[in-house]
Amino acid sequence: MAGLMVDFIISLDGYAAADGWPGFWGMEGPEYLAWLDGDAEKRHAGLMGATTYRLMSGFAAEMPGEPGFAELTAMPKVVFSSTLQTPLTWDNTELVRGDPVSAVRDMKHRGTRSLRTLGSLTLCRSLLRAGLVDRFRVVVFPVITGATGRERIFDEYPDVTLDLVESRTFDGRLQLLEYVPTVLEGRP
Repeated sequence: MAGLMVDFIISLDGYAAADGWPGFWGMEGPEYLAWLDGDAEKRHAGLMGATTYRLMSGFAAEMPGEPGFAELTAMPKVVFSSTLQTPLTWDNTELVRGDPVSAVRDMKHRGTRSLRTLGSLTLCRSLLRAGLVDRFRVVVFPVITGATGRERIFDEYPDVTLDLVESRTFDGRLQLLEYVPTVLEGRP
C-alpha cells in the first residue's frame, strides 16, 4: 500500500506565501536546496488541485530547463479538478474529475508509488479529514508575515494530534518537522 505525505513550506505564523516576498521567503540556503535535490522521496506521484496545477505548470512552461521544474515535469502527477479540460499541457499529468478522497483512497490501496501533495490547501484538508494522510511534513521559515501573508495553511483544518517522527535544521535557520497525524474524531 502506498503512503501519502502532505508537504508544506510555511512562515512561522502559518502562511503559505506572502505578498512582496520572493519564493522560500528568500531564505533558501545551500543545505536546504541540496536536500531538495537529493530528496529520497522523488519516486512519488504528486497530487494537486487546479489552482496549484495552473500555477506550477505555468512556471514549468516558463522555465523548462530549470532543474526543479524539469524534475516536476518528469514525475507523475495527478490533478483533481472539475474545471480543467483535457488534454492537459503539463507532461505526465492525469486529470481526475471525481471525488479526490475516493480517488486517493483507491490510489493508496492499489499503488506502490508513494504519494505527496504539492500545495493545494483544500485538497490537503479533505485528505487529512478523511484519515488518508500518513505523514505531515512542514519546513518552517523564520519569518512572520502577519501583514502580507496569504493562504493561512491550517484554517478550517480539523483538530489533529501530531507525533514527531523526524526533525532537522537546514542552514542554521529552517526547521523541518515531520509528523504522523491523528485526526481527533467528533471534532470539525
